[in-house]
Amino acid sequence: MLKAVIFDLDGTLTDSDKVHFQVFQDFFARHHIAIDKALYKEKVSGRQNAAILADFLPDLPREEAEAFSDRKEATFRQLAKGQLTPLPGLLALLAQVKKQGLAAAVVTNAPPKNAAFMLKELNLSQAFEPIVIAEELPRGKPDPLPYQTALDRLKITASEALVFEDSPSGIRSSISAGIQTIGMTTTHLPADLLALGVDRAIADFTDPYIQALL
Repeated sequence: MLKAVIFDLDGTLTDSDKVHFQVFQDFFARHHIAIDKALYKEKVSGRQNAAILADFLPDLPREEAEAFSDRKEATFRQLAKGQLTPLPGLLALLAQVKKQGLAAAVVTNAPPKNAAFMLKELNLSQAFEPIVIAEELPRGKPDPLPYQTALDRLKITASEALVFEDSPSGIRSSISAGIQTIGMTTTHLPADLLALGVDRAIADFTDPYIQALL
């Protein structure tokens, strides 16, 4: 029996990757690194900053990497202010989840300040419990730990949860935790998500397939 619906944040609750892409392009250009949308999808989308920088700037000292990450996220919040909207059907789905007595949670690789900012921008700061921040755990997505942590905090088993995810790293995390996962095609092609093992790839929360699961 379904007891909880768990959502990723970036690219799932809102199409924020369009802003992230712009910010990463600008910041990497300062280090003479060019990224296009294909490379962004493959190496950046959905991953934690530490892992991204380890791939692109492996020789960057730790202090500079942390400063780079802080500047990048502050720039994202500045550019994204007033630009984020819930994915179509999200608010109606959350109302239905609440009406049916199901828990709603968030599991995200976003840094704490970004997560709080985005939820505030979407007027959803009080909509989810728990909110699992991967950065506050020993390991983030694609490791299953963030989703296992959500299950533990919800006091449910993997079979009692449903996940919505858009990125390969997030999908690998939720599926490795044993949770049924629906792929959101906000940032990746349906075929790519299906190849990772999602049950279905959908464009947004208005897809009628969701009702069959609830």
